[in-house]
Amino acid sequence: HLVESGGGLVPAGGSLRLSCAVSGFMADYRMSWFRQAPGKEREWVAGIDWNGMYTDYGDYAKGRFIISRDNAKRLLTLYMNSLKPEDTAVYYCAASSFFGDIRRMSEYNYWGQGTQVTVSS
Repeated sequence: HLVESGGGLVPAGGSLRLSCAVSGFMADYRMSWFRQAPGKEREWVAGIDWNGMYTDYGDYAKGRFIISRDNAKRLLTLYMNSLKPEDTAVYYCAASSFFGDIRRMSEYNYWGQGTQVTVSS
C-alpha cells in the first residue's frame, strides 16, 4: 500500500527527496515519515493531515525538512536539506486512519518497507 523511494548516499550538507507512493484509499488518511537509525528506536520525523493544511515536525527536522502530499498523484514527499550524519537511518512512510496524536507510532496502521538514507561526514 505504501512504497518509499529516493533514499541514497549523500554528503553532509546535501539534500534528498524521499517519495512514498500511496494507495488511493488512503487519500483522506493522515500521513507521516518516521526513521530508525541502527541500534535506536524508530522515531517520528514529520506529519501531515489529509489535505496538507496541517504539518508538524520533530525538533531536529524543523527548518531543514519539508513534508508535502499530492493526493491527485497519490504521493507523499519529504524534502530533506542540510543533511547531517546523524540523519542516517531507514526512513518509513506511514498512514493513519485514526485521529490521535500524529507523532505516535501506534496511530499508524499502514507502513512502507523503508528506504535507506546515509549521510557521509
